[in-house]
Amino acid sequence: MTVPNSQTRSLKERVAVGYIKTVSYLPLSVSRSLGVFVSFFAVHINSRFAQVTRKNIELCFPELTVQEREALSRKSMIETLKLGLEMPAVWLRDYQTWLKPRIKSVINRELLEEELAKGRGVILLAPHIGNWEIFGGYLVEVAPTMVLYQPPEMASVGVIIREARQKQGAAVVPTNSRGVASLLRFLKQGGLTGILPDQVPGIVSGEFAPFFHNQALTMTLVHSLRERTNCRLVTGYAKRVKGGFEVVFKSVDPDVYSDDALIALTAMNRTIEACVRDIPEQYQWEYKRFRAQPEGAPKIY
Repeated sequence: MTVPNSQTRSLKERVAVGYIKTVSYLPLSVSRSLGVFVSFFAVHINSRFAQVTRKNIELCFPELTVQEREALSRKSMIETLKLGLEMPAVWLRDYQTWLKPRIKSVINRELLEEELAKGRGVILLAPHIGNWEIFGGYLVEVAPTMVLYQPPEMASVGVIIREARQKQGAAVVPTNSRGVASLLRFLKQGGLTGILPDQVPGIVSGEFAPFFHNQALTMTLVHSLRERTNCRLVTGYAKRVKGGFEVVFKSVDPDVYSDDALIALTAMNRTIEACVRDIPEQYQWEYKRFRAQPEGAPKIY
């Protein structure tokens, strides 16, 4: 007997929520060890997960040998599976007692504080490197924080993520016109927000710009927010290190402040590239970053 779609979705959600709640109790060392173990199967069965990883690394690092690209692909899959197993704890465990003690060091926090002191609001560009969910609780300790939130397809999982961010102290607004309007006002008041700048936007919300010398549909949201608020930009990532995480802040490419959209988007992508090159194995190469292509261009995946 075929299970109706609504029941199938309900079952998937229950499994997903059960997984998140169960895995959240694992010690960090155990979840990371499991990530290494599971990655063995992803690599050796040539899963779709592995195929996308290899394709992205081939596109972005053509200067590497085949052996070097394969080694980086394997490391990347291990790190991404570690991410999937440690994320539930970041969402569900208490920030002060569980996560904060696992932030082993913070590099260049003064850069973020200097930009905030200008009173014009700050956007942290946090690419898919290491564990970006760390910033949910960390930024709140630095300054009042507001984040845009787009619910995932599984509503129950979305509730967990949204409540986690609210519990950490951030104001959470939806990714619609009202939410963006709230974020605009917040930035004009000198607030802080974090945005994942390397997500593939909808076609009407992005423009094509080079990313590792490949055309990638790039969100225009950051450029629009900056133009309308005169806010400042900083980039950063939470690197996975032994026993926890190292938070790193860096300056952006100065051309991100250009009034020319293409120049600004290209500079934003260069900013992301510079972060990726710091720790390429911890970038989420498993994400189909190049799934949208200019009209007439061949499909990547």
